[in-house]
Amino acid sequence: MVPVATASCASVCGAGKKVCQNGAWADCDAPQPNPPKLSTTLRDFHRTHPDFERSDITGDGSDLGIVASVLGDDDTPTYAHTGATKTVTGPDTFAQWYHDVPGVNVTIPYDIQLLASTDKPGFFVYSSINFFPLDGDPRGFGNEGFNHDFDFTLATKFTFHYLGGEVFRFTGDDDLWVFVNRHLAIDLGGLHQAKMGEVYLDDHQAEFGIAPGNTYELHLFFAERHVINSDFSVETTIADPGTCQ
Repeated sequence: MVPVATASCASVCGAGKKVCQNGAWADCDAPQPNPPKLSTTLRDFHRTHPDFERSDITGDGSDLGIVASVLGDDDTPTYAHTGATKTVTGPDTFAQWYHDVPGVNVTIPYDIQLLASTDKPGFFVYSSINFFPLDGDPRGFGNEGFNHDFDFTLATKFTFHYLGGEVFRFTGDDDLWVFVNRHLAIDLGGLHQAKMGEVYLDDHQAEFGIAPGNTYELHLFFAERHVINSDFSVETTIADPGTCQ
């Protein structure tokens, strides 16, 4: 008979053990967190805003380095330039993306519920290739001649307990910035088709100032700035200790 081996393991919700039999480790039996819900802030913009629906951008409008590598004091990205970039008019227009500006944008709360992955144990996922959360919402500016409400930004933050081994992966368009412990972890800035970015937290412990056993915040900022598509997909093992079963 093949001997059975056991090893200690843990989740953000507590300790457990895993068993190895016939050369394969079973899943950890520690109590598991429920899939997290992202409480986001949407800001709807008119299609005439100078940073949206840019007719001068053709082909791949990727625009890396729009924001500074450390989150601003007010928990929003800091524009990293004194003038224009490839897709942004300047610091004043960019400041409107994630701040309330009457007449320029309208702020609307929106929840995104992640689900447990059906094929990747330990992963939580959300995927939409038609991400138009403001369609039909009378509080926004409407479609303004398009078939969807395309011009909006999204911001959210998420508290997590870092165990070690976590990964965060995003696929979408247009701009996307993820900050871990206030440090820029993923930069997908610009007007582009869906692109994928990912960060393995263990590879950036010194850079992000993180260590296993501690609690940190992840900030995510997104912008949909141009027709025709809107993609928003998250895949992560980062878990919220406040959602334990």
